[in-house]
Amino acid sequence: MRLYSYFRSSASFRVRIALALKKLDYEYAAIQLVKNEQLQPAFRAIAASQLVPALVVDDPAHGEATLTQSLAIIEYLDETFPEPPLLPADALGRARVRAIALDIACEIHPLDNLRVLRYLQRELKVSDDDKDRWYRHWVETGLDVVERGLADHPSTGRFCHGDRPGLADCVLVPQIFNAQRMQCRLDHVPTVMRIFAACMAEPAFAQTQPSACPDAA
Repeated sequence: MRLYSYFRSSASFRVRIALALKKLDYEYAAIQLVKNEQLQPAFRAIAASQLVPALVVDDPAHGEATLTQSLAIIEYLDETFPEPPLLPADALGRARVRAIALDIACEIHPLDNLRVLRYLQRELKVSDDDKDRWYRHWVETGLDVVERGLADHPSTGRFCHGDRPGLADCVLVPQIFNAQRMQCRLDHVPTVMRIFAACMAEPAFAQTQPSACPDAA
């Protein structure tokens, strides 16, 4: 497998965690978003969206294929390499885990994506301060929703769902990294931060964080 990734991309980080949890080997292919390498024809031929991550796999049934969208990639990995599972065995549990992941991946992340922030600045002429206020507002209010879904819920354990890291944790941790980098307020989400700390004590999370990536230097 070959993963096209950028060290600060939270979507790429999600997939790196999932690959590590599954103990799967892969080739790391860096795409420098700040240098617009994702817009070059060579990468567009790999991913029409011109977004990372993209995972090239050799599927037993279909041969070489390119997968995009981090949550679709993670679910493919979970179906293809079922141990350890990243989704619960029961339908209600799977729905809950997906909802937590989507609260981040669909409600927070798109508003703070690099291309959105660039549009705010370059096209709408938003100042640096106002851009940062935009970022912090959507992260802080979005994480409050996640906190309310986790706090005191009977299925919340050491991790987002039970006592084994799964899909929701793969999505939560990268968002907290971004929040910390942008100095977002996090004291209002104690359950989120407790789970984040538990995740970062696990090698699959610690060894795939941005500073550990080959392109972080």
